[in-house]
This record gives sequence, C-alpha cells and structure tokens, in this order.
Amino acid sequence: MGKLMRLISMAPLFLLLCLPFAFGGHDYNQALSKSILFFEAQRSGYLPHNQRITWRANSGLNDGKASGVDLVGGYYDAGDNVKFGLPMAFTITMMSWSIIEYGKQMAANGELGHAMEAVKWGTDYFIKAHPQPYVLYGEVGDGNSDHYCWQRPEDMTTDRRAYKIDPSNPGSDLAGETAAAMAAASIVFRRSNPAYSRELLRHAYQLFEFADKYRGKYDSSITVAQKYYRSISGYNDELLWAAAWLYQASNNKYYLNYLAKNGDSMGGTGWAMTEFGWDVKYAGVQTLVAKFLMQGKAGHHAPVFEKYRQKAEYFMCSLIGKGSRNIQRTPGGLIYRQRWNNMQFVTSASFLATVYSDYLTSYRGSLKCAAGNVAPSELLSFAKSQVDYLLGDNPRATSYMVGYGNNYPRQVHHRGSSIVSIKVNPKFVACRQGYATWYTRKASDPNVLTGALVGGPDAYDNFADERDNYEQTEPATYNNAPLLGILARLAGGHGGYNQLLPVVSPASNPVIAKLKPAPKPKWTPTPASSSSPITINQKMTTSWNHKGKTYYRYSTVVTNKSYKTVKALKLSISKLYGPIWGLTKSGNSYGFPEWLNTLPAGKSLEFVYIHAASLADVSVSSYNLA
Repeated sequence: MGKLMRLISMAPLFLLLCLPFAFGGHDYNQALSKSILFFEAQRSGYLPHNQRITWRANSGLNDGKASGVDLVGGYYDAGDNVKFGLPMAFTITMMSWSIIEYGKQMAANGELGHAMEAVKWGTDYFIKAHPQPYVLYGEVGDGNSDHYCWQRPEDMTTDRRAYKIDPSNPGSDLAGETAAAMAAASIVFRRSNPAYSRELLRHAYQLFEFADKYRGKYDSSITVAQKYYRSISGYNDELLWAAAWLYQASNNKYYLNYLAKNGDSMGGTGWAMTEFGWDVKYAGVQTLVAKFLMQGKAGHHAPVFEKYRQKAEYFMCSLIGKGSRNIQRTPGGLIYRQRWNNMQFVTSASFLATVYSDYLTSYRGSLKCAAGNVAPSELLSFAKSQVDYLLGDNPRATSYMVGYGNNYPRQVHHRGSSIVSIKVNPKFVACRQGYATWYTRKASDPNVLTGALVGGPDAYDNFADERDNYEQTEPATYNNAPLLGILARLAGGHGGYNQLLPVVSPASNPVIAKLKPAPKPKWTPTPASSSSPITINQKMTTSWNHKGKTYYRYSTVVTNKSYKTVKALKLSISKLYGPIWGLTKSGNSYGFPEWLNTLPAGKSLEFVYIHAASLADVSVSSYNLA
C-alpha cells in the first residue's frame, strides 16, 4: 500500500515536434503492453471471458452486500486486497488523461482497446459506488485486518465492510477526485460509447456538486483510511482538479469560472509544488489550466490563469534542475522523494513533464525557469531519462517493471502473485497460513505480475528484491497509470503532436490519419496596400488524409511594420471552413486573442486554422496606431 509521507511574440497553437535526440534503447511498445496488463491482475469481482492474467480468478463477490449495495468490481490498489477509493479514482483519472493525450499512439500499438477496458473496469465500479447524488462508497475492506492476513484475493476471509461519505460525513477530496475520474473517462468514451460517456459525465456533475456543497476531508469520515491513504493536502486541490476536468469534458464555463474565482483562495495560484500524486493534485491542476490558457480559452480570466501557469512552470523547472528549488535525485538520476514507493512520484511527475513539453511545443513556447529559458524538448528528455531508468538504465541494471527485461524483481510484495494460483492448487490458504508458507518463502513468485511497477530503489540507487521489503517491492495501480501515457508518447517517436487542439476522444478502433510530409513552406502574402503598416503572410504547414478527405493546416503571421504600436486591430476572414486558434471573434471580425492587447512595433502575432480547402482570405479591416 503506497502512503504519502511524502511578437514572433504570440506563437501558433501547434507544431510538428522535432526532437534533438532519437528514441531508442528500450522497447516502449512492449513496456506499454505489459504496463496495461498489470491492471488485469488487480481486478476485483467477476473476471471477464477475455481476462489475460489467467492465474487470477473471481474475488470479492459479496462486496457491498451487507450495506445493501452492489460493490463488486473495481481494483485492489497494490499488493493487498482492499479497495481504496481515493487512489483508485486517481488511477482512473491518470489512465484517462494518458488516453486523451496519446490514444492514437496506443491505437498504433494495438493497445487502445485494452487501455479503455482498464478505464471502464474502474468507472463501472464508481457508478455502483455512487448510488445516490450525495452518497459515495469510498472503501471496501479494512487495511488493518487485511494486513493481518496473507491470502489470495480468491480466498479472502477478512472484513469486507463498505465505508461511505454522505452529507453528514463528507469527503470533498474523495468525491472531487472521483468526479475528475468520471469526467476524464467521459472524454475517453465520447466517440466509441456516447451513452456511457453521458452517464459518466452525469455522475461527475453530481459528485462535484456533492464535493463542493458538503465540504470536509474524507479520512475524517472514513477514518480507517487514515493509516493508508490519509489526505494530507486537504480537499481544495481536488475541487480545482475536478473543475478542470469537468471544463475539459463539458466546455461548461461554470467550471472555468470556478477555477478563476477560487484559484487564489484554494491554492491553485499560490502553491508552488515539487510533487504530484494521489494526494497532492496542484501541479496537475496548474498544468491543465496552463493548457487552457495556451488554447486561448481563458478569456478575461487570463491574468489569474497566468498565475496558475507560472506555478506549473515552477514544478517543471524543479524537475529538470533549473528552478529555485529543485527535486532531489539519486546518483543514478532518478527523482527521489520518499523511501516508500518512490516510483509513484517518478511516473506522475514524468507524465506532467511529457504533456507540458508537448503543450509548449504546440504553442511554440519555451519554459521560463530561474536558470533561464528552456526548450520544451528538455522536459521530454527528462521524462525519457526517468522511464529509461525504471526500465533498466540504472546503476543496478535492474528493470523495476516486472516481466520487462531479464533482471527484474522476482519476489514482489503482492499477495496474489506470491501464492500459488487457485487454478493450480485450489486448496484454501488461511489467513496466517499465507504468511507462514508463502510470505516468508525465499523464492521467486509462482505467478509473474507482468507489467507491475514496484516501489523502486532508495536514495542511493540501492534495491533489495525481497518480499518483506514492501517499501521497495510493492507495486501500485497509480504507479502504472501515468506511465501508460509516457510510454505511448515515447513509442510514438517523432509523429505530429498537436496537443492544444480541442479534445477529440479516440475511437476504440480509430482510423489513424496518415500525415503527408509537409511541403516546403511557401509564404503567400495577402494583398495589402503599399502604405499599410501591417503585413499578412500565410503558409500551409502540413496536410493529411482522413476518411477520404484532405485537411490542411495553415499558419498566418500578422506583422506590425510601423514604428508605432498597433491597437484595436480587426481582421476580416472569409472562406474559412474549419476551426481557428489564436484570435478572438467579435461579430463578423476577428481581433487580438484574449491575452494580447497591442502589437508593438516590429512584432508579430500568429494564428492557425484547419480546413479542407485552400487558403482563407485574410485582410485588415481596421486598426489604430499609438
């Protein structure tokens, strides 16, 4: 069980990513496949016919019955047999975010369907756990009694009591994280299962209202969780996190306004973090809000959202060692935060670095650190270094992903993998018998827990592959969830990454757009009078075919050639048949984006649009010189 101790000044909104290094050395596709497989070993309930981890069988089939509710299903969090709601919800949120950003890369590897099934296994359970708008079951089983026993989940004799939050016993952090999970997952299923997507979003709306209306820490209501998943950070980060995901899922301005209105009071604009995980969500919120800002969605909230972005960049700079307070690393280069299950922070932080690298590259921006400006590729290089370390590029030459490479942990602190499969020997394993016979056994686990990412090495890169060394050898679902996205991104290589486009959820069997090589950019000046101080140049940056139609991406640069500042610029755009980014529409004309009020002498702004036609007609309608 993991515990927390713990212009051109305006840039275009997307760009093909070209990195100064080549991905290589590790089979990221294989690692991705294995890391998804781990979730099948963590399943509780009735296992499906297509279950690939065949040494597991049905378990927890009476969960919730004593409380009059069906709580069969969901995931065991780590090496135990308890279902903890807070880390489970964070796991689903991060798996969903991985798919939202890199679903196409997963599809190219044939793993998108498996990843979506892994998400649905969690959301199906959350639907059951949320039987009424203001009721949410947040735990099944008790960590204390569970830790007294060492049993296969199929043999469980421990207490399976269910614990809930309600208006009298609130849990804003738990309800908020579950709302975030449901909202993020609703994006994942939007195209392939729209009815299910709508159901998830409905639950997300209700859970957010519950979290916001009845405020309190969940571990004050579900006290048995305190020893294992105590909410040290409180619930303000989860409320902001849920609002960010609900805005992304629904485009409802209520949630955007919530982020702006509560950013200061709830810490979103104030907390400069050096960690991100199942308890502390601030860095994740700040990364998402920075994305909204770069997408041009902030509107009049831009000043507040800029403060979120600054805190997001504080986090990123601390990762790569160029901030004012940098994250500790081991001599071998691994992020190090704590002795117990340190790897959870490695994958979560690396995921944020990965997506932020792509956001900045799409935006054609750079990371502003205390040590100076940093290219976005440095963030991705950092994430790659962390993944390569955990896959074996480390002083011990050990892969910390079970089943990947030749040298990986064999004595994993995990009940199911360490005890002979019930399908091999159906004889009942009693509570204490498991400790006597299997826990203390100095041999490899009889079942390989393929894809599990264990807790990892200590501050000096040391690691002991021993079952009772739970701080280092226990895996967890929330270790793997962010890893899915990073591995898919690294496996995708140098493909086009346009992460600031509006979210389009991947279909389970999507048609992957095949990018044509972009022709050599050819600038096409838009006619303007010779006396005009403003020039407009357009070019096509790439094209691709999708379902028999060719789409083009155009970049347009507007430059102030005068010696004065341009104000109140209005552009007229006709023959535009698709989305446009980087301008604000007002009536029949377009003006500066929300974050830009003037165009100083000699500076440029750039906007982009996509449609299946030739260049749009862009001309200057009016402007003022000051």
